[in-house]
Amino acid sequence: MADETTTPLIDKNLMFVVDGRSQDEVFQDVADRLLKADAVKPDFLKNLEEREKNYPTGMDMSVVNKDYPNIAIPHTEGQFVNTRKIIPVRLKQPIEFANMISPDQHFPVGFLFMILNNDPEGQANVLAQIMDFLTNADKDQLARLFNAEDTQTIFDILAPAFN
Repeated sequence: MADETTTPLIDKNLMFVVDGRSQDEVFQDVADRLLKADAVKPDFLKNLEEREKNYPTGMDMSVVNKDYPNIAIPHTEGQFVNTRKIIPVRLKQPIEFANMISPDQHFPVGFLFMILNNDPEGQANVLAQIMDFLTNADKDQLARLFNAEDTQTIFDILAPAFN
């Protein structure tokens, strides 16, 4: 049974509201915090950046709801992480990501669902859970999530969906 700060995929201490101006700044900030929390290995940042360049993770959310910000689901191979978690990152200002479907297309992203998965068999499952949440969650609930100013609000919305 999870305690009040942790569910299987969501950890209240591993979610962030970040004010970076670029993908590099945001990745550096989040990777530093994850390394300090022992959630990732020292080579995590380098591999995350490399993987994002080769396999972009930006998703156009206008197909779900034109009022939602675009999202990205950055991740890297399991050998660079120490746990299995979804790391929600609310961006105070949108930053540019390449589209996962059409990598030559770039657009602003306002929210990240970073996947840490040290179980190589489970990556697709975590991604499927995120997509299920995004397509089935109440529209007001998603609006609250995407506009959250603090990690407590993010936790309160996501924890019930991922326990």
